[in-house]
Amino acid sequence: MLKILTSNQVRHLDQYTIKKEPIASIDLMERASYAFTDWFTDKFPHGIYVHVFAGTGNNGGDALAVARMLLLRKYQVRINVVGNIEKGSPDFITNFRRIENQVEVHQIEDKTDFYNIKEDAIIIDGLFGSGLNRVLEGFYTELVGYINYQKAPRISIDIASGLFADVNTPSETIIRADYTVAFQVPKLAFMLPQNAEYVGEWEVVDIGLSQAFINGLETQYQLIEPGDFSELFVPRSKFTHKGEAGKVLLIAGSTGKTGAAILAARAILRSGAGLLTVHAPQESLIALQTAVPEAMVDLDAHNDYFSFPPKLKQYSSIGIGPGINANKVTSKAFDELLKQCKNPIIIDADALNILAERMQLMQYVPAGSILTPHPGEFERLVGKWENDFEKLDKQIEFSKKYSVNVVVKGAHSCITNTKGEVFFNNSGNPGMATAGSGDVLTGILSGILGQGIAAEETLKAGVYIHGLAGDIAVKKTGEISLIASDIVNHLPEAFAELMGYEL
Repeated sequence: MLKILTSNQVRHLDQYTIKKEPIASIDLMERASYAFTDWFTDKFPHGIYVHVFAGTGNNGGDALAVARMLLLRKYQVRINVVGNIEKGSPDFITNFRRIENQVEVHQIEDKTDFYNIKEDAIIIDGLFGSGLNRVLEGFYTELVGYINYQKAPRISIDIASGLFADVNTPSETIIRADYTVAFQVPKLAFMLPQNAEYVGEWEVVDIGLSQAFINGLETQYQLIEPGDFSELFVPRSKFTHKGEAGKVLLIAGSTGKTGAAILAARAILRSGAGLLTVHAPQESLIALQTAVPEAMVDLDAHNDYFSFPPKLKQYSSIGIGPGINANKVTSKAFDELLKQCKNPIIIDADALNILAERMQLMQYVPAGSILTPHPGEFERLVGKWENDFEKLDKQIEFSKKYSVNVVVKGAHSCITNTKGEVFFNNSGNPGMATAGSGDVLTGILSGILGQGIAAEETLKAGVYIHGLAGDIAVKKTGEISLIASDIVNHLPEAFAELMGYEL
């Protein structure tokens, strides 16, 4: 996992590295600027015109160092400094002295200094860094508006100017970055949907800050990385039989929604479950046994929807929700099922909607269970929120209050565990915003949990694998044409990649 640190923690990390390495702060700035410049030169061709906007703090110092390095690499660079140079930070002034005799430095003092930037150029934003704790106003409102109006791509150093790293930004006076190059660790703000237009594509570059210090820091937020689950899935013994690979029960489907049951069932089997029983209404029988012949079907007493729970003792995991409907009969059946459950289960879709209508049922949800709402379902569970930081707080409190693991699905799907720790996912793509994608996730989670993996690890691994399968699929389908079945079909490649072999 990659830790997501607060601005205050990053400041202490800088100070520790400077003291213990030891390294002068100006040399650490130089190292960070080299890392940014290396990223830039890999991304954009030599000779392109670059317009650098530098504040007079350390973020501006980074920008000036980057400008100097780009000049050495044969880029055309125009430097624009905003603010009183003589009142700049010591490292800003050092970098200003290093470049002032090499190229003209333009000072921007009011809107008469604004100029048009061609769309085939690049803008580098180095006005303010992650330590910003006040809303930009006055002239900066005009400046940010001017920069955002330009058609040239905008790249922010460490974080978009005007964007708060750790808390909600109560303003729209923020650079709309097309790319953000963060130093050493990502920012919490990058993970939240409300900031998408200010972050763009982001990447973290290593600037050599003390890893020992990072390892010792406690943080509530982490980012899932590809290698986190390499030891979770291991080759099976040649004597393994299907009963040892997990006995999974899936309760899914209703009239018109058998497809949800089929997608989830196929994902369960592709995720390694040895035996799968699908409890479904009678009308689903032919479709299920045709589309998923590997699954057993346990028919409900009702023709059209889930009306009574089956016996549960034999199953190692239970997934419920995809397409089950939320009528009164199904709601009562869900109530009865919860009262029988002793171990964590996976709750999705219509089962979540039943919980939202009857929150008293949360007392029967087994501790450690996994809930997988999309934002609309989550809102029905916890109520409205003003911004994504408030939504995150609600998710943390919900997980702690009811002792459940929750994933709110979307870009950087947000996972909270029973202790209130937060994990963001970094796999997946916009093509996965398609009908049935959530049903596939429920299947993956049910299949993994059934193999005896702990619920929290199941959720983190399942969400990552779901996104990874989508990333593999999208290379063949493109985002527009990606459908949920494509995710299921590429699960074998996702598990193979996770386990370190090729198919």
